[in-house]
Amino acid sequence: MTLRVFNVLGREKQDFIPVEPGRVNMYVCGPTVQDYAHIGHAKTYANFDIIVRWLRYSGWDVLYVQNITDVGHLLDSGEDRILKKARQLAAGPMQIVEQYTRAYFEDMDALGVERPDISPRASGHIPEQIAMIESLLEKGYAYVVDGNVYFDVRSYAEYGKLSNRRLDEQEAGRREDIREEKRNPEDFALWKKAEPEHILRWNSPWGVGFPGWHIECSAMSGKYLGQTFDIHGGGIDNIFPHNECEIAQSEAAHGAPFANYWLLTGTLLVPDADGIPVKMSKSLGNFLTLRDALKRWRAEAIRMFMFSAHYSNPVVFHEEALDSALRGWERLYGAARLVRTVLRGAPEGDAGNAVLAEVEKVRADFAAAMDDDFNAPIALSALQTFTREVNTLLNSGAEVGRAVLEQVDAVYRDLGGRVLGLIPEDEAAGGSAVREEGLIRLLVDLRQTARANRDWATSDRIRDDLAALGVVLEDRSDGTVWKVN
Repeated sequence: MTLRVFNVLGREKQDFIPVEPGRVNMYVCGPTVQDYAHIGHAKTYANFDIIVRWLRYSGWDVLYVQNITDVGHLLDSGEDRILKKARQLAAGPMQIVEQYTRAYFEDMDALGVERPDISPRASGHIPEQIAMIESLLEKGYAYVVDGNVYFDVRSYAEYGKLSNRRLDEQEAGRREDIREEKRNPEDFALWKKAEPEHILRWNSPWGVGFPGWHIECSAMSGKYLGQTFDIHGGGIDNIFPHNECEIAQSEAAHGAPFANYWLLTGTLLVPDADGIPVKMSKSLGNFLTLRDALKRWRAEAIRMFMFSAHYSNPVVFHEEALDSALRGWERLYGAARLVRTVLRGAPEGDAGNAVLAEVEKVRADFAAAMDDDFNAPIALSALQTFTREVNTLLNSGAEVGRAVLEQVDAVYRDLGGRVLGLIPEDEAAGGSAVREEGLIRLLVDLRQTARANRDWATSDRIRDDLAALGVVLEDRSDGTVWKVN
């Protein structure tokens, strides 16, 4: 099946045709590292994680770039976010950057989000940004006023084509103060003059200053992916002005299309005091950091929750949804673990051929869903249906041969593990899940010893205590197996 994606640029689903056959160049706007990531950020990066995983699993050569914004991202007041945090903590701005960059990667690692191939920092690419601004000035798309450089939005006829906003409908001066020195209220800063107290500052042809937020992504994506690349990703809330400005300045500077496909994730919402879902935001104080969430729920449960809706749709966060996702993951992982347990003692041969049709079906259904704009909820549903069939088969007492079980196990490793990041591949990758399995297996072995010694009281107590924790034991002729209810 041909991969199809919903391209926000044009608002339609399109066949995916990369610039270079077999290769995907992809850029996703990364975090501004002035605080810990919250689970709203996790929604975006977990969804792009499975997009990259599926592309690679499908055989594409993917170069994935995700930036780190460490300068130039201003509050509506015009204050730099990094400098504001540095003042609050009485620290240097680069201390803040280092602290929260490390924290970001630690938290994403814990969530099972694979790291980008390149994570460029805005502050490390000032020469590229200056060169791009110089090109825009030479071509008449920008102008200088008292050390500030602005992009003249009315010089670029297609400004607004991503967000479908006309210039006369746009909110002037968003994210920066409206200045009388600008030709048009909608013009945005490419370079800002640094006041004496502004610590983050560089020399430029226009004086000492710092880059605007939008120019950073254009310069970094162009450096590593080329003037025209395949996929640009990010959150839907940044479609205007950030993404819109990226397109304008990039296409004006290079005279070529910027990104061919725009994939934007929906917002994570949280109910307010009246129960009305609103955006999770640090400015509203209604956020939960990812590292705090990981103390309460397994990483796999958080991923399951994130994949409960299509990446482009909003999701409402509430604890009951996370608890439900945890139970869903336990059923999925329990079946995968049961298959691996039974596989260890399975007879040679291909007994149980009927299940091979289910293997083919789940692989086909999963691929069809992921190739249809990376529809993770449908793909996950196919894997859950397969899990019910697997449990029915293994609980029926029917003999299943090793060759068949190996194919079932491969489904969980490939689709549940490599693509969705929900099933641990091995002990090294399994972490706490494998440790928990080991503890349960230890208790099962102790119970087996008690049964062999006819110590029925101890045997029953272990069984009942595990049952109270949701672990059900089943004694079979070939040994005891367990599953999580």
